[in-house]
Amino acid sequence: MQPEVYGFFDEATFTITYVVRDPSSSKCAIVDSVLDFDYASGRTDTRSADAVISFVKERGFEVEWLLESHVHADHLSAAPYIQEQLGGKIGIGENITVVQNTFGKVFNEGTEFQRDGSQFDRLFKEGDSFHIGQLRGDVLHTPGHTPACLTYVVGDAAFVGDTLFMPDFGTARCDFPGGSAETLYQSIQKILALPEATRIFVGHDYKAPGRDEYAWETTVAEQKAFNIHVGAGKPADEFVSMRTQRDSTLAMPRLIIPSLQVNMRAGQMPPAEDNGISYLKVPVNGI
Repeated sequence: MQPEVYGFFDEATFTITYVVRDPSSSKCAIVDSVLDFDYASGRTDTRSADAVISFVKERGFEVEWLLESHVHADHLSAAPYIQEQLGGKIGIGENITVVQNTFGKVFNEGTEFQRDGSQFDRLFKEGDSFHIGQLRGDVLHTPGHTPACLTYVVGDAAFVGDTLFMPDFGTARCDFPGGSAETLYQSIQKILALPEATRIFVGHDYKAPGRDEYAWETTVAEQKAFNIHVGAGKPADEFVSMRTQRDSTLAMPRLIIPSLQVNMRAGQMPPAEDNGISYLKVPVNGI
């Protein structure tokens, strides 16, 4: 079956949020939502999430799932805010526990921070399935960028998060804690083994040099033939060498510090202190 897919592009973080609808019903899922955050002021804003909420309400869609492809390091998730407005269960990969253990230590969260993934409604593993109305979704564990990355395959559509970008931009970085270029290469092969007509929906687009417009939909066939990092049968050793060298030149994402603290909590802020305010930590020389 072919789901209806609607993309909402957030230019501040280059993120695409997707609404995925079963065409035979009103049921839908929302993939990788965005909570706007101004680092300088420490203030959040819900305009990006509100645009998605308005779209869903206007069309009479019913949200069954709020899916996270991984613990994002470049934007905050709006999943709990959307859940309050529209319902739905929040899902992520079961290796969220690995991420929580790693960054629970980095941010010195203490014993009150649960590291068992219990902040989420569903922890998915390789081979799991779920439904959006009559549409079946299948889960591929595609780590490498992070340990908890998933690809959600819904009908003829695959939502790959940060694993793959558009063919002219390539692939995700692998230098975060728990990342691995070798593992990413194997995960990408798993995606490229899907039917060639499968639609690929990427988590970000940065408008590669020479391209005038943002884009976020491609196909398995296009990725196999033209992806500048893994296309045309590039062998694993060449990819790993390229990815490792390239990652060594990249700066940390602008919102990595707040994003990790919020997203490992399923989009919730850290508990408020005795003055009623939540605080985000900056680990000096800690990442």
